[in-house]
Amino acid sequence: MGDLKVAVIGVGYLGRFHAEKLARMPGVRLVAVVDIVPERAKEVGERLGVASLTDYRDLAGEVEAVSVVVPTREHFSVGRFFLEQGVHVFVEKPITATLEEADQLIELAGEKNLVLQVGHIERFNPAVAELLKQVDRPLFVEAHRLSGFKERSLDIDVVLDLMIHDLDIVLTMARAPLKTLHAVGVPVLSDKVDIASVRLVFEDGSTANLTASRISLRAMRRIRVFAAGRYLAVDSMTRNFLSVSRLVRPGGQSTFIPDERSFPETDPLYEELKTFVQAVKEGQEPPVSGREGREALGLALTILNEISRHLQEHPIPLNDPWIQDLKATSVLP
Repeated sequence: MGDLKVAVIGVGYLGRFHAEKLARMPGVRLVAVVDIVPERAKEVGERLGVASLTDYRDLAGEVEAVSVVVPTREHFSVGRFFLEQGVHVFVEKPITATLEEADQLIELAGEKNLVLQVGHIERFNPAVAELLKQVDRPLFVEAHRLSGFKERSLDIDVVLDLMIHDLDIVLTMARAPLKTLHAVGVPVLSDKVDIASVRLVFEDGSTANLTASRISLRAMRRIRVFAAGRYLAVDSMTRNFLSVSRLVRPGGQSTFIPDERSFPETDPLYEELKTFVQAVKEGQEPPVSGREGREALGLALTILNEISRHLQEHPIPLNDPWIQDLKATSVLP
């Protein structure tokens, strides 16, 4: 198979990185970039030496695969168009805005024997990958994903924006179906939920507590896992991995064996897109399939429904002075 002809649909903040990675990837020929903002498409296209378009439909018959990096509400329409054209699709998380849309894309990709991969990039962080490789049966998981307020991705809630990464990781580790969940969250600087916390309990008794915020003063991306006789921790920002295992010696004495590593800096987005290209070329199942993306979306939407119910029962007076002060400073400690 020769070079794979690809295009990137949407070259805003994140999409331009997709274009840059694909432009320098062996075995790939970036054909075009597409964006509804002509100046943006032109700037990226000229810099990378490829065509720039404002309508993705003009690519019909011109590409074999696309990377879809448009607002979530457009994932379905763009993804469906290319799948119907027989084009393999990589789509950023969340896979779609609704489960019905996700089901349609998954069914269409299956009917046409096409690759549909979802962009859960944390799977390609080497420290997280090591955690997923080593963890057996988690008993208790704690995750914090905090970032500062940015004027982007405000079309979706923090659960779909940030927490969904940790939901995907927890679902990958889980060994039993979800039994119950309790979630709370509030909008602070936008009209969507900006900070949220959820407690998940699975049928085998394992529990996960997750917190996500996009209004924090300091960034944090940490996961801690407790298993039988073992503790594992990951800082995905620094790529640090820690495992402490208990070894019981004859006579009942315990020894604790630490394994602490710091993985070298990598390019998770490049590695993620490389697996997509490989899946297309070799006809393989991608590492994060449409069904896995749907599972994470389904849990995220259930959490948002629970948060919505909680907010209806306990409405927040958004005209309170303290809310206005937060909006003025755009940070929370």
